[in-house]
Amino acid sequence: MGTYVITGATGGIGTAVAELLRERGHDLVLTGRSPERLGKLEAALRGGAHAPTQVINPGAVPPPPRTAAITTVPLDLREPRRIEASLAMAGMPARLDGVVHAAGMVHLGRVADTEADEWIEHMSVNLVSAAELTRLLLPALRAAEGHVVFVNSTAGLRANPQWSAYAASKFGLRALADSLRAEEPSLRVTTVYPGRTATEMQRKVRAQEGGTYAEDDFAAPATVARVLVAALETPRDAVVADVTVRPT
Repeated sequence: MGTYVITGATGGIGTAVAELLRERGHDLVLTGRSPERLGKLEAALRGGAHAPTQVINPGAVPPPPRTAAITTVPLDLREPRRIEASLAMAGMPARLDGVVHAAGMVHLGRVADTEADEWIEHMSVNLVSAAELTRLLLPALRAAEGHVVFVNSTAGLRANPQWSAYAASKFGLRALADSLRAEEPSLRVTTVYPGRTATEMQRKVRAQEGGTYAEDDFAAPATVARVLVAALETPRDAVVADVTVRPT
């Protein structure tokens, strides 16, 4: 089994990825801004439907059940300069099979109305923190020849009106992934571009757009997570470099 770091673990796609990896018996390092929400997620993953699946082979002596480790690390990605100290306090694994960058934020606004603080927050959360966390975890990723997955957005492929700050941060995230892939040949790097997904962030976006929110109009976080985990599970002779997931 492997060890995976997931940022934005308490959000829609991050939680769905954590659930799938937990079911497969992997060790998890979950990060998020709220210690309380991280605690609730950890408790949910340790029991019920998301406990590791046990495969029973009649006639065989079953090995002692293995309890996958779950570690929570509160991180405020609005302050990327503090990430290194937070990781040092947490004590990160020496080997990492993967990092899933699922954290993100968005606030819509016209260029004429978007002030510097909003630009800085978008860049800090969506881009700079992903770059800094990746930098800090590279030794552990290299040790395991691991996999880095960036949850981007279709806004990282095309910018629309009022999406300038968010799209710019996601275009930058795409560039980060492409450069990392070229610089670190022992690692696999994947960018997932979800379209509109039924998450709390999407609910806030629809409110900013003055529209209604209906989950059935969007892709489910679990669907995006299945695509992402399939990329992680691709055999070592290939890599899913880029994949777009759009609602039907």
